[in-house]
Amino acid sequence: MTTPPAAPLRIGLLGTGPWARNTQAPALASHPGVVLSGVWGRRPEAANALAAAHGTKAYTGDAGVDELLAASDAVAFALPPDIQAPLAARAAAAGCHLLMDKPVATTVAGAREVAEAADRAQVASVVFCTMRFAEPTAAWIAEQAARGGWFTARAQWIGALYAPGAESEYAASPWRRDKGGLWDVGPHALSVLLPVLGDVTELTAARGPADATHLILRHTSGASSTLTLALDAPLGAAGTEVEFRGEAGVATLPGGGDAVGSFRAAVDGLLDAVRTGVPHPCDVRFGLRLTELLAEAEAAALT
Repeated sequence: MTTPPAAPLRIGLLGTGPWARNTQAPALASHPGVVLSGVWGRRPEAANALAAAHGTKAYTGDAGVDELLAASDAVAFALPPDIQAPLAARAAAAGCHLLMDKPVATTVAGAREVAEAADRAQVASVVFCTMRFAEPTAAWIAEQAARGGWFTARAQWIGALYAPGAESEYAASPWRRDKGGLWDVGPHALSVLLPVLGDVTELTAARGPADATHLILRHTSGASSTLTLALDAPLGAAGTEVEFRGEAGVATLPGGGDAVGSFRAAVDGLLDAVRTGVPHPCDVRFGLRLTELLAEAEAAALT
């Protein structure tokens, strides 16, 4: 007797901005193990347009949040972090699994509220740190973690969202303008470094030009790492580089991977966590740890 296939997971989407339109909604609507159960947005016209584009129902208003939660097994978030966090705690309390964007929140208290709500409700969670799910980089990170013997690492995550001539829908995001590269691209860099070098035991930080922040970290493996994080650099300075140096030589982060495919892989991770009960390495507890480190770095840079 063959085992019947698992029922698709009903996943609702909260958010209608560029990230929702370009990444989450297309990935959820095309995933064979998922039914996109609805789209919620603060603006009815945006929710209606995105829902219609993917053949699902639109929700709006505070009551609409509860209606979408009731129609879903899980929810994905494409919202500013400090709007995301309380809604995620509310979703967990309603019994919905969580597919969150990074950072979980920009305060430790906000991130901890979500983690504790997920623990109480015993729901699965995944935080979408792109490099941990993109096909080329996910395998590379796992390979470097298995290799070990690293002495030091360097990460530069430098964007030019606000430079003259730059064209990005994400430049209009108020929270990115307010919190800068530390909070927007910092989670990406840390999500690559921590699984390879271990958790952070010591941290110092300093401000650079514009919104740039420089970090020096010491890890549980004994290795050190340095990070430069920015969104407001000149166009010619933009780019992403990560390298590890150690007994095996030098390993450099590969390029490649698309956002929609990476998000589908994050959905796969959530499906596995739901069906096996085994927490994903990039769950909300990991998201909380990222928030703790970023908050510590922000405080260190200000002093």
